[in-house]
Amino acid sequence: MPASNARAVEKARSLPCDVIILDLEDAVLPEAKPMARAAAVTAVRSHPFGEREVVIRVNGLSTPWGEADLAAAADAAPDGVLVPKIDGPRDIEAANRRLAGAPAHTRLWAMVETSAAVLAIGAIASAAAQSRLAALVMGINDLAKETGARQGGEQAPFWAAMSLTVMAGRANRLVVLDGVYNDIEDLAGLELACRQAADFGFDGKTLIHPSHLDVCNRVFSPSAEEVAWARAVIAAFEHPANTGKGALRVDGRLAERLHLEMARRAVALACAAGRS
Repeated sequence: MPASNARAVEKARSLPCDVIILDLEDAVLPEAKPMARAAAVTAVRSHPFGEREVVIRVNGLSTPWGEADLAAAADAAPDGVLVPKIDGPRDIEAANRRLAGAPAHTRLWAMVETSAAVLAIGAIASAAAQSRLAALVMGINDLAKETGARQGGEQAPFWAAMSLTVMAGRANRLVVLDGVYNDIEDLAGLELACRQAADFGFDGKTLIHPSHLDVCNRVFSPSAEEVAWARAVIAAFEHPANTGKGALRVDGRLAERLHLEMARRAVALACAAGRS
């Protein structure tokens, strides 16, 4: 949400979401950017947002506002700083240097929204080993603008970029989030986009309106059936009679040790979502 929108920021303190992103970039007009920067710093330093993480999305380093944004964000010490228009690992290194004075809990997030970023996604994600990088966020709108690919429907022109970003994130233990859905009123289309992102393996989705939260939370949370099977898998492998076994039959389905790990993750997600 725009950091310059005080009413929206205040409302965010009670929304059922995991992260609040205070935007200084696309959602803020050039003449309002200094004010938005100050408002973001004040919001981070003032009342807590409860269990929600707070991230500041800064302007790119190549813009007139990027340097000041990163300096202010480092001083404000949010949970994360989201940097747009990343093209390669050098951009991660540059942003990381400018956050050197921030406390350790302030992580670096990166937008994947340029063709160069998609082609260098492995190197970008690998930079996590020497930096604060903790999350990758898809930026389909900017990718569409740059490539000329058409948005809508199942986002087929962006499947390669989405899949590569998830794989690079997983290989480097990063959180990976899908981009926003632009049509505020089209909840059916939003659900399709959320299910697609979940199928690709994204951890969640960035949103532009509170009305999208219920759909997103439901789709990215394990269903009651998934949780029930996960608990059955865990119980089966933990039974003394199955000690040392690598594969079991659970409710008529094959369950291997890798499914045990997946089952524990599903139960943990359900608990975190309050659906246990």
